[in-house]
Amino acid sequence: MGPEATGQSVLAYLFRRDRHSTETVWHARIAAGEVLLGGFRAGAADLLRAGQTLVWRRPPWEEPAVPLAFAVLHRDHHLLAVAKPRGLPSIPNGGFLTHTLLHLVRERFPEAVPMHRLGRGTSGLLLFARTAEARRAVSAAWRAGEVQKVYRALVTGVPVRSAFSIKTPIGLVPHPRLGRVHAASREGKPALTHVRLLAERGGNAVVEATIPTGRPHQIRIHLAAAGHPLVGDPLYVAGGLPAPEPGLPGDPGYRLHAHRLSLLHPATGRRLQLECPLPAALRSSGPTGSGQDNESEWTHD
Repeated sequence: MGPEATGQSVLAYLFRRDRHSTETVWHARIAAGEVLLGGFRAGAADLLRAGQTLVWRRPPWEEPAVPLAFAVLHRDHHLLAVAKPRGLPSIPNGGFLTHTLLHLVRERFPEAVPMHRLGRGTSGLLLFARTAEARRAVSAAWRAGEVQKVYRALVTGVPVRSAFSIKTPIGLVPHPRLGRVHAASREGKPALTHVRLLAERGGNAVVEATIPTGRPHQIRIHLAAAGHPLVGDPLYVAGGLPAPEPGLPGDPGYRLHAHRLSLLHPATGRRLQLECPLPAALRSSGPTGSGQDNESEWTHD
């Protein structure tokens, strides 16, 4: 520790250094013996001196329970496409490390690199590259807008028009817990979503969304900006901004599914059409669904 720590108590120093945890939480950690000062158990009121070593021995990381499954939709020497279940994070983030799709996929395909990501509450198709050449080619195609992505969503209300486009810019806005979060913003980056009405669901609607651009949470933000936020979305409300008491971007509850993806194969140059089966609640016809996936639609791989 530097001279700025001199005279501060262990509790005060740790709380000022890490505001993600409350003073009460730090006091409990110190009392539990998790904090060492100079190699010995520290007390909350112990005073610090320059040159001392202060260590927090963090307890083992306990990750929340999530569906630990995926299905292989396509596999060749260059590409891998898998189906991600709703509730499983795509990559390590926000308290998740091994309980992620990336970890599960790399247990079987250690060379796989994700070419995009899906929100934790989003189900459906996710593409991986298996070679450096495929990764470069797909990345270039993505930047050039040559990868076509089609989603299904369950939205509140029924759009008046059967087909329309949304061009609301997306940028960072204040969020009480995260500081900032992506949402509708006049100062944001250009974004485009094409929407098509597929079916009504008891005052709500199933829509198809095609996104030529790929801003964070674009479909959720754009549909909310158009006055039709996703059913159960804990973050975005009508207008495309965070709710008065917003959830976090990774909080589940909404219905969004990455249905189809199309691109030129990096090795053959032929168009590759990929598709992930739809959950019952997002089919154009059939039952409305109760918010739970039909387990038969997901296979452990």
